[in-house]
Amino acid sequence: MFRYAIPLLAASAIASPAMAAEVQLQATGPVIELTVNETVKADPDIVNMSAGVTTEAPTAVEAMQQNAKAMTAVIKKIKALGIAERDIQTSGINLGARYDYDQQNSKQVFRGYQASNRVNIVLRDTKKIGQTLDALVASGATDLNGPNWSLENDQAAKAEARRNALNSAKAQAMEYAKWAGYPNIQLLEVSESISRSQPMMSDRIMATAHAVAESTPVQPGMVETGVTVSVKYQMVK
Repeated sequence: MFRYAIPLLAASAIASPAMAAEVQLQATGPVIELTVNETVKADPDIVNMSAGVTTEAPTAVEAMQQNAKAMTAVIKKIKALGIAERDIQTSGINLGARYDYDQQNSKQVFRGYQASNRVNIVLRDTKKIGQTLDALVASGATDLNGPNWSLENDQAAKAEARRNALNSAKAQAMEYAKWAGYPNIQLLEVSESISRSQPMMSDRIMATAHAVAESTPVQPGMVETGVTVSVKYQMVK
């Protein structure tokens, strides 16, 4: 939460660097309190996705070894696509026994071990999403998750949302003041809470062994980012 208060021009308001003081104007007239939400849509410039490999084998060692070999091939392909080391992050490694339920004998039957490994990927060239997905499947990824679209730097969009929110709040406050018989308003306080850019979520894509005839079509659409601004105005004669 960011809070801005209009300071009084008084010597007592001066604070040392170690202790910052918040000084607010005291209202002398009726006060209007408003909360305004503003969002701005923008073209996404970054994409997050993940790729995983799942393997099964009779023993835990075999399952992990097969999985390591398959995931090494996937990571090698990711790097070959030009994705930097800093944009590749292992997000989960799991190993567990597999059982099937034997209904005839009413008991669990051990079937072996299942190992899985997943990496998160940040793709900065949004035009290459389709071919990246296809390349991951071709390299051995057995399931994909994403793409999730977002803004790497949403400061410009946030500034626009902030400006719109404050203008809207001021216009609303003026309406209230005029309806109450006051010709003007004076800003007393502004506080803000920020909402991060909202990506367009996609369902998990289960990969198959079939060859891909053409690149997977992907539409980026728009993403939203915004702010919530709370203001206090006093009505002025």
